[in-house]
Amino acid sequence: MSAARDYIAPWWTYWLHNFPHINLRFQPVDNGFNPQEENYQQSLIFLACVAAAGLGLNLLFLAIYLSCLCCCRREEEEETKRPNSCCVTWTAVTAGLICCAAVGVGFYGNSETNDGVYQLTYSLYNANHTLGGVDNLVSGTMDSMQGGLKQHLARLDEIFATRGDYIQTLRFMQQMADNIIVQLMGLPEWGQTKVDLAAIADQTSYVEYYRWLTYLLLLILDLVICLVACLGLAKQSRWLLTTMMVFGVLTLILSWASLGADTSTAVGTSDFCVAPDKFIMNLTKNEISADIVHYYLYCSQSMPNPFQQALTVFQRSLTTMQIQIQGLLQFAVPIFPTAERDLLGIQHVLNSSESSLHQLTALLDCRGLHKDYLDALVGVCYDGVEGLLYLSLFSLLAAAAFCAMLCAIPRAWRHFANRDRDYDDIDEEDPFNPQARRIAAHNPVRGQMHSFCSYSSSMGSQSSLHPPAQAVSNAPVSEYMNQSVLFGGNPRYENVPLIGRGSPPPSYSPSMRATYLSMTDDQRRHFGNDFQV
Repeated sequence: MSAARDYIAPWWTYWLHNFPHINLRFQPVDNGFNPQEENYQQSLIFLACVAAAGLGLNLLFLAIYLSCLCCCRREEEEETKRPNSCCVTWTAVTAGLICCAAVGVGFYGNSETNDGVYQLTYSLYNANHTLGGVDNLVSGTMDSMQGGLKQHLARLDEIFATRGDYIQTLRFMQQMADNIIVQLMGLPEWGQTKVDLAAIADQTSYVEYYRWLTYLLLLILDLVICLVACLGLAKQSRWLLTTMMVFGVLTLILSWASLGADTSTAVGTSDFCVAPDKFIMNLTKNEISADIVHYYLYCSQSMPNPFQQALTVFQRSLTTMQIQIQGLLQFAVPIFPTAERDLLGIQHVLNSSESSLHQLTALLDCRGLHKDYLDALVGVCYDGVEGLLYLSLFSLLAAAAFCAMLCAIPRAWRHFANRDRDYDDIDEEDPFNPQARRIAAHNPVRGQMHSFCSYSSSMGSQSSLHPPAQAVSNAPVSEYMNQSVLFGGNPRYENVPLIGRGSPPPSYSPSMRATYLSMTDDQRRHFGNDFQV
């Protein structure tokens, strides 16, 4: 027998195993894995309640933040608008990056957990197949011994009725067959135990499929909400942002709920992984002998095989019966030719029983079941628990990302509102306003009017700047208009030097326009009616 592998629990199972185990009455509970005990169940529920409390605090923080944002509005200075806009932008970018990182971690954790559960179910199916094969071999051998062998012996008893020595041989063979039946009945009947490995594997596969699918949909939902929220900020779409805020709150709740479920499952599984042998011994103590359970759990060379004696008696009894049958075929058949058929039938039963004995010896060996046991532990305690830790990290990152997103969207909304108010303050008749240009393009009469910027503001601007005395061109407006028409057919005021004419800045408020319109009578007489608006 080769040396068996040793199972060593990973460090993260010990870390999770040391988490406080407190029931709902805030009393400490033993951290040994005991899912049937009520206090232990409450300790796992308590961990989920901690996540629910975190969700409550998160929602309370968001409510206070949004309330302060709505109730404490104040007028912002022009120079403070750009920093606030940058703050909103960087907050949204950070939330998007955290969300993408969370989704990546979630996909990896979901895959790891699924791989671990698959390895568990595969090992359970293999172990169930082994134990089922043992039961089938035992029951088949017992049926052949109790049924076919007894029928052949009964007919031979009638044929050999006149020979006492042959009858004695038949009685000895019957004792050997009864001895084999007794040894087979001493083997444990795996099918009669309360633990149905196939049913456990089926139920685990069923639950795991819907768990994997649920997390996959949650990951896709998180990614879609993050991308659509970024699109809404880029397009400055209020209805998209409103919709994403609603879905963001929903996803925030789902993230905290998944965090509670993952943490409780990881802690409970780690409690099992730290001492799996103890739990299995307690589970099977009334069903299977402790020696047999130890033999399969540890599979040590120093431990004796509990089935060795029964298999040895089985082998010796078969060998003795085969020797007796060979003697009868050699000496009794020439005297009783009709006995040959039954003797060959008994020989066939013994040969099939010997084949079953070899298969039974291989299946009862501890190496097969111990390997399945270790594979199941590795799948659950390494891949499974590790995947649950990554899923817990995903839940935390997703909650942080959506919390930041819910804080950034209202501030972006306020930024959009301030920008709209700034645009509303611009004069619609401003020729440097793009909207005014579109109006002038569709209204040629208005487009050919003398520009307020080119004439009326020139004297005011020059008087305010006090430039050196120089010859000022008093060319009529048609000269400037003709120059602008050469550049595209419509008046293009920006193609005429602005400083030289003392024109106003490209955009200005109505109050600024009133300042430029205030002119003296001398200025009006100087320009005449060319600048009348």
